[in-house]
Amino acid sequence: MPGEKKKDKKKADDGPEEKLKGVHMFANGDKYDGEYSKTEAGALERSGEGTHTTADGVVYDGQWAGDKMNGQGKLTHPSGNVYIGEFNNNQFHGIGKYVWPNGSFYEGQFVENKMEGDGNFTDTESQTWTGTFRYRAAPGLRFKLNME
Repeated sequence: MPGEKKKDKKKADDGPEEKLKGVHMFANGDKYDGEYSKTEAGALERSGEGTHTTADGVVYDGQWAGDKMNGQGKLTHPSGNVYIGEFNNNQFHGIGKYVWPNGSFYEGQFVENKMEGDGNFTDTESQTWTGTFRYRAAPGLRFKLNME
């Protein structure tokens, strides 16, 4: 069909986004090592796989889109807190695991950086609590008995 050819031609003219790879040092001391692309205006934009390390030691290793953490990744804080999971527009959003330095952790759903939805919390004694989480509250949590 003529319309399809026009679409295909437009796609061919636009071409795929060119992926570049390299290291960029920011003025504030942050460092990005990974894939990026150029916007139409010529600015560099983190896109694809890469690692961003802030001057104060926070490290994100994972997927980027639109110059933001988007997709799967791992965020590690100097304090020892670690989040591994899905990101959307620089926020924990989707399924993930948050681990505290004392060894306790939450696995489940996140919405805009909050534990929100079904999940499990495992405490420092390896006891697991399951239920629906609503940020800092979790009414009706149930103890999950692990007998091995």
